[in-house]
Amino acid sequence: MLLSVIVPCFNEEENVAYFYEELMKNKPFFDEKKLDIEIIYVDDGSVDETVREIKKLNQADDRVKLISFSRNFGKEAAIYAGFKKSTGDYAVMMDADLQDPPSLLPEMFAYIEQGYDSVATRRVSRKGEPAIRSFFARKFYKLMNKISKTDIVDGARDYRLMTRQVVDAILSLGEYNRFSKGIFGWVGFKTKWVEYENVERVKGETKWSFWGLFMYSIEGIIAFSTAPLAIASCLGVLFCVLAFILILFILIRSLFWEDPTSGWQSMVCIISLVSGVQLLCLGILGEYLSKTYLEVKNRPKYLVKEEL
Repeated sequence: MLLSVIVPCFNEEENVAYFYEELMKNKPFFDEKKLDIEIIYVDDGSVDETVREIKKLNQADDRVKLISFSRNFGKEAAIYAGFKKSTGDYAVMMDADLQDPPSLLPEMFAYIEQGYDSVATRRVSRKGEPAIRSFFARKFYKLMNKISKTDIVDGARDYRLMTRQVVDAILSLGEYNRFSKGIFGWVGFKTKWVEYENVERVKGETKWSFWGLFMYSIEGIIAFSTAPLAIASCLGVLFCVLAFILILFILIRSLFWEDPTSGWQSMVCIISLVSGVQLLCLGILGEYLSKTYLEVKNRPKYLVKEEL
């Protein structure tokens, strides 16, 4: 049997070799289960010496493979490219920074042998993360599970061991705008969750900024829920009803109490509020329209510069 290990990399020159060493500590387990492995490093347009470090490993071990993009296309494109290149009976996606501990592989594979199609991991703590990022991350998962039918578990990682059937199902979803955590939940299959304490990066710094994570969360909401469109429609109806009630109030007050409408300040506030809501709704529509536009252009998800 063959196990494909998919490792997306972006400026991870310090971690590439260290990840390989940690993964190969499972060699007794691989030998016991008669598992051959292929390690697919997907370089997402790194500007450091990540590719050079991967080539060094390739020269020492031909099980190490490289897919190098022509530029940075994002982690989602790297994940898709790794799955597409993989040929194993099983595939596992892991980060190069070792926040996804390779030591969990024996436990995860044991659940596959018990009949599970997929074994996913989730962090039970966010030790080492900024408090504000942890707060918004938890709120995002709660929001997604309320507005979407796709099951997305709080603290879920992309670290996941899958059978070939699950990998093929993921590859069958060919959308350009990808949100893997949602895709994993959407395809279904029998999944076992493995919990572990948060592990901090071994070397280097995270490539995710707060703004990057925020935009990624917007991507997930748009990809797996139409609730924002429904909210925009409800806001439109609400303000129409409110405007009708205000018109009746002003007419009645003018006819019976001869109290003409006054106060430009209140009028400015009302106009500003309604205009803001209109712009919000237009923004929501624009986000959905932009994603449709990107899908219709049918551009490739990535371009390969070099492959070993």
